[in-house]
Amino acid sequence: MYAIIETGGKQVKVEEGQAIYIEKLNAAEGEMVTFDKVLFVGGENVKVGSPVVEGATVTAKVEKNGRQKKIIVFKYKAKKNNRKKQGHRQPFTKVVIQQINA
Repeated sequence: MYAIIETGGKQVKVEEGQAIYIEKLNAAEGEMVTFDKVLFVGGENVKVGSPVVEGATVTAKVEKNGRQKKIIVFKYKAKKNNRKKQGHRQPFTKVVIQQINA
């Protein structure tokens, strides 16, 4: 069985036992989180939400919080000696899907 959930403004396809990286959640490591915005549940019997499937939830365990590798943002204006160099590290949360309740 698999499901499509919405978290952090993105849609993610998940299966039980799968580890995924999502936008940072306000949850400590080892905590259980519940996603209630389930858009689709697939498998033997398919449930499609409009926009969400009623009563469907996905529970996951927070494994790790961290930040991704640094990317360099370099802006400049040609012929004006105007340069700006910035770095950015996007925060993330790694979760392991425990159960899909449909």
